[in-house]
Amino acid sequence: MEEFFNELFDYNFYCNKQLIEAFARMEDVPEKTTSLFNHLLNAHHIWNARINGAEPGFGVWEEHTQAEWTDVHYENQRNTFEIITNTDDFEARIDYQNSEGRLFTNTVQDMLFHIINHSTHHRAQILADLRANGIEPISLDYVFYKR
Repeated sequence: MEEFFNELFDYNFYCNKQLIEAFARMEDVPEKTTSLFNHLLNAHHIWNARINGAEPGFGVWEEHTQAEWTDVHYENQRNTFEIITNTDDFEARIDYQNSEGRLFTNTVQDMLFHIINHSTHHRAQILADLRANGIEPISLDYVFYKR
């Protein structure tokens, strides 16, 4: 399981890094894209905090400057790799509160996979928004990453 998650999070890191680099080349990043990318980074941070039993440092829709994205992204990745490396039981159940204060329980495996799936979902929205704004989006397909 550790190897599987390491590979998925390598891919996730690669995709987000590609977007950060593409955004840096743009004169103006569309507002919706900016909001979605901030949310993607914040959610990753929040899920890491839940797994670690810590209070998150960011709100779900908190805005970061574009200059901060690389550091937030790197820190998310570092924390996730620590979680993966130090987890003895991916089926361990963790209790947490969602952003609305409701209590839930999920396995570490479910929570880690959610980070990946959630990130992929919002990257697709970002790429669609870029295209809607006349910007040709970069390809982030997994198979291209693996080639």
